[in-house]
Amino acid sequence: MFQKKTIVVIGGLKECCVLRFFKDALLNDANGILIKPGENTQAARLIRFTNVRDIVEMETILKANIYEAIEVGKAGLKVNFKKSAELIFPEEFQNKLDEIPALKTAFDALNPGRQRACILYFSAPKQSKTESQGLKNVCSKFSKERD
Repeated sequence: MFQKKTIVVIGGLKECCVLRFFKDALLNDANGILIKPGENTQAARLIRFTNVRDIVEMETILKANIYEAIEVGKAGLKVNFKKSAELIFPEEFQNKLDEIPALKTAFDALNPGRQRACILYFSAPKQSKTESQGLKNVCSKFSKERD
């Protein structure tokens, strides 16, 4: 934490440990060691380690990245996130939003990150049947939350 803002987190996983940075999309990464945790990640980056030797060998680079991340925090820089409106709504999902006003209201009440996650979720299925089942589940969940 730096000035009440999370800059980096250390995480232990089964096969590795990671340093996860929250605004690393804004960092220079001159050494090319930062990776996106997933294809849809916008801001966070991480460094994976499988042994202590890697950490020791990269000490100088790691410190430089941490100091740069602190400077990004000090400067108050913000990542320009994609807006949900910039994403492509799957046709069947858009049809459901148009057909069911309560679903549209519930979707609009979600924060931008959850809206984006919902759109990405419905964009992922390759078969219409899978997408339809997912839509039924979400519609059911929203209906239960309203009651």
